[in-house]
Amino acid sequence: MIADATTPPIDTARDDGHEKYMLRGRRQITQLLEDLIEHRCLVSAHCGGGYSFMTAVLRVDAERERVVLDASPDAEANRRALSTERLTCVTQLDHIRIQFALAGVSSAQENGHPALHAPIPKEMLRLQRREYFRLKVPLAHKISCQLQAEDLARKPVQLSASVIDIGAGGVAVMLAPGAGELVIGGKLPGCRLSLPEGDPIELTLEVRNISRQTQRNGTELLRVGLRFVGLPGNAENRIQRYIFNTERERNAKERGGL
Repeated sequence: MIADATTPPIDTARDDGHEKYMLRGRRQITQLLEDLIEHRCLVSAHCGGGYSFMTAVLRVDAERERVVLDASPDAEANRRALSTERLTCVTQLDHIRIQFALAGVSSAQENGHPALHAPIPKEMLRLQRREYFRLKVPLAHKISCQLQAEDLARKPVQLSASVIDIGAGGVAVMLAPGAGELVIGGKLPGCRLSLPEGDPIELTLEVRNISRQTQRNGTELLRVGLRFVGLPGNAENRIQRYIFNTERERNAKERGGL
């Protein structure tokens, strides 16, 4: 993975729109740093004043709570990194922007080579640019969504639907034809989304698309695309964490790590 040294870091102090993408759990941060090492991600380190250099995360020392970076072959770059109050690091992992700031950078040796080390950051930005990226839900997770809709007689009915994919913008579910009267553009308040952990999330959904799909056994089902409407920040954070953790577990399995 290559980071562009000319790409300026995001000023998260001024732009709170990225708050929902911020990771603050020590375990999540450590795992993300380890992922950067495993994928050999190049990191663009910004010292301020428009000055930056390329580096990489070499090691995470969880016991001493420190992260080790490769030193630059440019002595001036290292001098700037050691003197700056805040070294902002930007990279990409699986086409997703990662940004974190390091304070208190000092010089070190790593396997006989010059290195830089600093305390493990307290927060990391994992910016999922593809707002409507869809994660295919593993069959073992069995995520469900309770829909508050109407039947053909316009009477209230509760539908239990299986979630087949989920993203930051909404979900797609499978329903039996005739289970309820759904209209594209119609809003469904009082719905409940059940993730593998925690209490169900209460939300409002908007019907975006409906299509018929024939299963291998010949059964016909409706695939319904639903958009989140006014999703609370804490609920959005839970969904983002679920997507992040599921992606990480899936990638680890594909690499033979689990």
